[in-house]
Amino acid sequence: MGLLRVSRVGVVVVAAGAVLAGCAQSEDPQAKKDAGIAAAKAAAAGQAALLKTKMAAAAKVHANELGEIPVIMYHRVIDKPSTQDDRTPKQFRTELERLAREDYVPITAAEYVSGRIDIPAGRHPVVLTFDDSSPSQFDLDGMGVPKPGTAVAILQDVAKAHPGFRPVATFYVTRDMFGKTSPEEQTEMLAWLRDKGFDIGNHTRDHKSLGGKPEKQVNAEVAAGHELITKLVNTNPVTLALPYGNQPSHKDWALKGASGGVSYNYGGVFLAGYTPALSPFNKKFDPLGIPRIRSMDKTGDCVKFCSTAWLDWLKTNRDDRYTSDGDVKTVAFPKFKSPFVIKRYADRVLAY
Repeated sequence: MGLLRVSRVGVVVVAAGAVLAGCAQSEDPQAKKDAGIAAAKAAAAGQAALLKTKMAAAAKVHANELGEIPVIMYHRVIDKPSTQDDRTPKQFRTELERLAREDYVPITAAEYVSGRIDIPAGRHPVVLTFDDSSPSQFDLDGMGVPKPGTAVAILQDVAKAHPGFRPVATFYVTRDMFGKTSPEEQTEMLAWLRDKGFDIGNHTRDHKSLGGKPEKQVNAEVAAGHELITKLVNTNPVTLALPYGNQPSHKDWALKGASGGVSYNYGGVFLAGYTPALSPFNKKFDPLGIPRIRSMDKTGDCVKFCSTAWLDWLKTNRDDRYTSDGDVKTVAFPKFKSPFVIKRYADRVLAY
């Protein structure tokens, strides 16, 4: 028993000596410095390898996140169009099917102006916007399902047939509110849209032109539309679509202001039509006047300036359109386009 005890003590002493020796070695300043340098070099090498991999992946899909984005403007979706802004359900479905085939992915106006464009690599964002809150755009049956033939129902149908084609859009609402008159019905409609990932934007309450109006009146019109939404669903709109596309005398009045205790501060103001919009990362992007494209076939003025014509142009000039690298945390583009990136996104740049 005594020998055994001595042996055990010896083992403990030897082990303790080894631990002490190890501690002494790990506390050596030079050793710690060398280990830190080695770790830093390994981390830098890993980052360089990761960057190289990301750049190769971006180049493979021809990523260009400084490119142009179609923001398409819709109004009524009805069987018998009576104005040039109306589309039939068939025409609307046909356009959505084309967008899906050509690798477009819908995003909301709020996502667009904030730069949260989270879509797969090689895909292109498209912003679907609906003005004036027509019942043909959205209505629900007694079970809370979008009624067949409405724009929302058609969008959901196309999304089911084309996985990855997000069923989202932005609705610029007015006091008409999809034909609903009671606050309860209006809240029901807006809450359904919000909860399904749709975006609700301000189109002013009364849809009056802001052109030529004094600042106080512009502020009052915009604030009234803002309050209309926030009182119903307690959700702040992020963007404004100008009634008739008419800008006020000072464009910034539509972007930021206050009236009657209601203030607004938007990420972007949308016009009524004309051309594709610039990337929010492009230094030429102007949040005070973002262009949209009217949905229409190639007829009359629309031979050049409406959705079919512009989608044809973007298909032909594919290097000019926005193509994602698949990473929402980076802004990827060919290196020669570097002069066009906004400086505040410099830490996200992936120039290949």
